[in-house]
Amino acid sequence: MIVIGLTGSIGMGKSTTAALFADEGVPVNDSDQVVHDLYRSDAVAPIAELFPNVVVGGVVDRVKLSENLAKNPAKFRDLEAIVHPLVRAREVAFLQRQRELGCSIVVLDIPLLFETGADATMDKVVVVSCEPDVQRQRVLSRPGMTEEKFALILSRQTPDAEKRARADYVIDTGHGIDMAREQVKTIVRELREQAEQTNHA
Repeated sequence: MIVIGLTGSIGMGKSTTAALFADEGVPVNDSDQVVHDLYRSDAVAPIAELFPNVVVGGVVDRVKLSENLAKNPAKFRDLEAIVHPLVRAREVAFLQRQRELGCSIVVLDIPLLFETGADATMDKVVVVSCEPDVQRQRVLSRPGMTEEKFALILSRQTPDAEKRARADYVIDTGHGIDMAREQVKTIVRELREQAEQTNHA
């Protein structure tokens, strides 16, 4: 089974690209979605200990959590120490399940793939990218986004140029979804052929 690590900086179109892989019949494990689930389940109690006022109605309130972290950025590490192992455990379970089902390719959608060193455990890395002005326009049109927030997020992410340089494949989402879809189809076709050859070897 070929494990693809899918990543890209904020506003590059990573979630859209993950959906394109899913459209091609490739199982996708979305880290952001996993975190959403954890914020309603396993992560609630440990996060409540760290930030007592961010749990509302038994669920971690992401807005309150962001406000807390903005005031106290040093606590990012503590939060990651809670969340990352839980996300990793879900990932391992996902991979195990897909192996049992006999899948030839799977995608792990991991926003901080390079930042957490997870790229080392992937068979292939796909980076989603676009022109900086397209990225800026997309991000700043999001509700509640400011120049300051955008700058803070970028400062925590590996620069796009470095991601592109370290990728096996780069998908450019700056020219519309149809172009991106064609790029995804090409990658899936190539990797399925590779997986077939490996199985027959």
